[in-house]
Amino acid sequence: RLGIEPFFFSHSSSEHPQRAYAQITNYFVVLGSVILLAVVVFADVLKIIFIQDQAYWEAMPIVPVIVLASFCLGIYHNLSVWYKVTDRTQFGAYISIVGALITIGINYLFIPDWGYYASAFATLAAYGSMMVISYLFGRKYYPIPYNFRKISFYLGLSILFAALSFYVFNRNLVIGSGLLLVFLILLYKMENETLKRIFLGGIMGKKNGT
Repeated sequence: RLGIEPFFFSHSSSEHPQRAYAQITNYFVVLGSVILLAVVVFADVLKIIFIQDQAYWEAMPIVPVIVLASFCLGIYHNLSVWYKVTDRTQFGAYISIVGALITIGINYLFIPDWGYYASAFATLAAYGSMMVISYLFGRKYYPIPYNFRKISFYLGLSILFAALSFYVFNRNLVIGSGLLLVFLILLYKMENETLKRIFLGGIMGKKNGT
């Protein structure tokens, strides 16, 4: 969030800034999908490194839900460019209120029966709703040519593979690693030219001292 907002405003007066905003969001979703899947696949390894108290390990089933919720929040911050550069920041407050109401409502209704599982799904529902609402309003007030098919493909496939790895195959590291490898191969085949342009451009820029 701290990194993307200065980028939004620095490009707002350039020619066709919507294209740059769309491209950044595409890159964010691609990278975020890889991170989401990798974190879920290696969750049992990461918990040993970062969570020393094994009492917390019983909450591992909500890890994919929380990671996905955080990913939705990140996408929301990318999509929020429309109300920031058009000075319609009141919409940010409205969207946040909707998210807060969803969080409070789900927690109030389901925590007595489901405990912290309800809180995890409340977080996902809130951030997911905020993401969708921002996209719909942005399409009306400040259309940005997002590659919706590509974003949906990477996001959907990473969620599917994460669910298979974590819940269907019971966090089997070999199967999960295989699914992650398949995802990376597909990513390379589909984004080969883009990746070359990014990395070669970065290398050439360093050689030229830029």
